[in-house]
Amino acid sequence: SVPNSESALAASRAYATHPHLAGSAADFEDARVILKLFQTEFGIEQPTTEPIFSAGTSESRNATLLLTSPFATKPSAWIDVYYPVLNTPLDRTLQILGEDGSAVWEANLKEDGDPLDEDASTYRDSVPTWHGLSRDGIAEGQLVYANYGSKADYDELVAAGADLTGKIVIVRYGAVFRGLKIKGAQELGAVGVLIYSDPRDDGYVIVENGFAPYPYGPARNPTSVQRGSVQYLSSYPGDPTTPGYPAYEHAQREEGTNIPKIPSLPISWVNGQKLLEEIGDLYVEGENGEKTLSGKASASKIKLVNHVDTKVTPIWNTMASIPGHIKDEVVIIGCHRDAWVLGAADPTSGTVSLHEVIRGFGALLRNGWKPLRTVVFASWDAEEYGLIGSTEWGEDFTEWISKHAVAYLNTDTSTSGSRWVANASPSLANVIKETALKISHPTTEGKNLWDAKDDEGPFQPASYFTIDTDFLWSYTATQQKLRASKTGISPLGSGSDFTVFLQRIGVASSSEGFGSTLTDAVYHYHSVYDTQRFQEVYADPGFHRHVAVARHLGLLALHLIDSFVIPLNTTQYALELDDYLDKVSAIQSESPSSFDTLDLSKLSKAIKKVQAASRALDKEKFKAEKHFKRILRKLHRHHSPHHHQCRKPSRFVRCVKDWIQGIFGVKPHNYQKNSRHDAHEIDMNAWTRDEFDHPEHPDLLEPDQTRVGPYHPDHLWFDHSKSFKHRPRLPKEIKKLIKAAKRIMKANKKIIAFERGFISEDGIRDREWYKHLGVAPGKWLGYGATTFPALTEALAIDRNVTLAAYEAHRLTVLLEKLADTIEP
Repeated sequence: SVPNSESALAASRAYATHPHLAGSAADFEDARVILKLFQTEFGIEQPTTEPIFSAGTSESRNATLLLTSPFATKPSAWIDVYYPVLNTPLDRTLQILGEDGSAVWEANLKEDGDPLDEDASTYRDSVPTWHGLSRDGIAEGQLVYANYGSKADYDELVAAGADLTGKIVIVRYGAVFRGLKIKGAQELGAVGVLIYSDPRDDGYVIVENGFAPYPYGPARNPTSVQRGSVQYLSSYPGDPTTPGYPAYEHAQREEGTNIPKIPSLPISWVNGQKLLEEIGDLYVEGENGEKTLSGKASASKIKLVNHVDTKVTPIWNTMASIPGHIKDEVVIIGCHRDAWVLGAADPTSGTVSLHEVIRGFGALLRNGWKPLRTVVFASWDAEEYGLIGSTEWGEDFTEWISKHAVAYLNTDTSTSGSRWVANASPSLANVIKETALKISHPTTEGKNLWDAKDDEGPFQPASYFTIDTDFLWSYTATQQKLRASKTGISPLGSGSDFTVFLQRIGVASSSEGFGSTLTDAVYHYHSVYDTQRFQEVYADPGFHRHVAVARHLGLLALHLIDSFVIPLNTTQYALELDDYLDKVSAIQSESPSSFDTLDLSKLSKAIKKVQAASRALDKEKFKAEKHFKRILRKLHRHHSPHHHQCRKPSRFVRCVKDWIQGIFGVKPHNYQKNSRHDAHEIDMNAWTRDEFDHPEHPDLLEPDQTRVGPYHPDHLWFDHSKSFKHRPRLPKEIKKLIKAAKRIMKANKKIIAFERGFISEDGIRDREWYKHLGVAPGKWLGYGATTFPALTEALAIDRNVTLAAYEAHRLTVLLEKLADTIEP
C-alpha cells in the first residue's frame, strides 16, 4: 500500500544521513533528487536540459503563472532559484577573561559526536555551532542572566534595576523565538547574547531522574547545541535585504532591519552551566517566596567572538504541479528540505511524509485519476534561515496566489515525539478533524489519529521524579492555550512555511506533525544529534508516525482538491471571532480604568454581521451542491453516452466532458483499468466562467486550440472572431449543468475570499509585512499566535487606548467589508 513504513524508512535513510545546509552543494543535490522524484511519480518526461530557472526569468515566471492556463494539461516539475543573503560561520570563540584581560577559560564550542551514533560522529564538525543571520563581531562584558529572554523577563530585570548596557546577556532556549531574545537585549544596551540549552526544559526525562544522556539513553546530551536563525521573525520573514519583494539575482537590496546588530552564539548546557556559575545567584526570593531575576552581573568579563561570511547565496525551491479539471483553483502542499545539519526530524521527517504523499498521488495518476482542482507541491529551501524559500516565492507570485490558492497545507517536523498536533486556520479545523478520525492511530489498535492528540511519551514519571516548577507552569499554560479552541485546532503563529500564505496573502493554512511531551526522549532540535538513529530508536520506531502524517496530509488534500464545494467552514471561523474578542475584553478589564473608554460594541456587531453572512453562505453552498449533484445523477442515469464506464463519480465529470466533445466529433476516451488518461480535452472550467460568455452565442464557446506563442494568464483564450453559425447548440441538460456549476463556483469564490478578507494592505503597525488582522505571530513571541494582533498588542504591549480605538475601528471596517463580500 501507499504510503507505507518501509518506503518512509528508506527515504529517511537517504535524506537524513548527510548534512544539507541551505545553499550548500548537498542541498542543491537534494533539490535535484526531489525533482527526479516528481518526474518519476507524476510521469513527467525528463527534458534534455534540467528545468532549473533563475527566479524572475520568463522561464521561472511561466512555470508558475501558466499552471492556471488552459494549456496546462500535464504534470510539470521545475526548480526556482532565488538569491537571498545568508551567512556561514568562519570562527567563533567564547572565553572567561582574567583581570589582565587574558583568557582563563575557553569553551569547547563543538558537539561531542559520540561514536554510538555513527552519523553524529561522522558529521560532528561538518556544520559549526552558530546562529544563522547573526551579526559578525566581537563583544566583551560582564554576564547577566535573563531567563528565557522574553519581554516579561527583560521588564523584570529593568524593574529590578539591572543595567544591561555594555553587558553580555545569557538566556536559555524556549518560550520565544531566539531572534527576539537578542532583540530585547540589544534594545536595552547589551553588546552580545549567549543562548544555551537548559535541561530544566526537558520535562521528566533528565539525568537527575535516572535517565542516561543520549546516545546511551533518552536524556539530553550535555554537549548538544541548538543552531538556528536569529532573524526577528515577527518583524518580517524571508531575505532580510528584500523585504516584501522577491530576492532575484540582481535585485536592488537594502539593509535588513529584521536581523541583530550585536553578535551572538548558541552554546551547550556544559558551557552554559560553567558561565552561570560566574554569576552566582540568578534569582532573589521575595517576602512571599516568589522568585524574581536578580539582575546580578558576573565579576569576570566574558569575550564572545562571532565571525561569519555573509553573502548573496543561491537557494533552490523544487516545485511540481498536477493540473486539475478546474485549473484556476489551486491547493498547495509544502515542506522545507534544508536542515542545520542532518535534520532527521527537522525537516527530514516532514520531507519523508511529503515523499509518501507524492508517491500516493503518483499511484492515483497511474490509475487514471485527475484532480478536480490543480495541485502544487513545494520542497522549500532555506526555511531554517527564516522561511526564505517559501517567502520569496510568495512575494514573487503574490497576485497569482491570491487569485487562485484555495489552501496551503504544511508539514515541517512531522515526527519528533508521541503527540500529534495540528494548527490551522479555523475554517480548516472541521475537515482536519473529519479526516483525522478516518486515519488509524500509528501505534495503538482501535484508536485513530485524532486520539493521538492526547498521547504521552513512553517514559512515564515515577513518584520520585522531579521537574522544574517554572517550566511546568509554562508548559501547562501553553498546553491550555493549545486546547482552548472549541475545535481542538489552535491558530497558527509562525515558525514555518505557512507564514507568507496565511499572514501576508490570506490563504487558509494548516501545519501538522508529532511533537514531544514531558515524557518523550529529548529531541535534540537543530543539533548534530537530530539523527536517523534517534528517529529509529526513540521518535518513531517502525516509522508509523511518519506514515500517519502522510496519510492524513494526503486525505486532507484530496478533500480540498476533489470536493465540489470547497470544505472550508467559514462559520466555524466566524464563531471563533467571538473568542478573539473575548481575549481583547479580558485585557481591557485587567487594565487601568482609563481603558474603560475603549468601545468595542461596533466591533462586536461587525462580528455578528460576519456570522450572519457566513450562515447565509452555508445555506447557499448546501443548496448549490445539492442541485448540482441532482443534475449529475439525472445525467448519469439517462444521458451518459458511456454509462457503463462512468458509474464511478470520480469518472463522471470526464464522461460528461467526453459527451460534450462528442458533439464536436472528438473521440471519447477509452476507460481501461489502470490506464493513464491524457488531459488534452477542452477545459471544463471555460464552460463555467461568466467572463467568457459570448454575447451572441451564450450556449457555446470555442477554445482557440490553434493559438501559438507566448501565453499570459490574463489573456482570454477564446477567439471570439470565429463563426459559431455552423456549430450545434449545447443540449438543455448540459446548459443546466453549466448553470449549476457556475453557482457552485460562485459560492467557492466566496469561501476562498473569507480568509482574504482579513488582509489589510496597511498591515500591522511597526511590522507592516504582516497584513492579516485576524492572526499573526506575537510581536514578542515569534512562534506563538496572537489573535486580533494589531488591536491586542495596542492594549497589551503599547498600553495605548487611543491606538486601540483606532485598531478596533480598522478591524470593524475590515469585518464589515468581509461580511458584504461573502453575502450570497
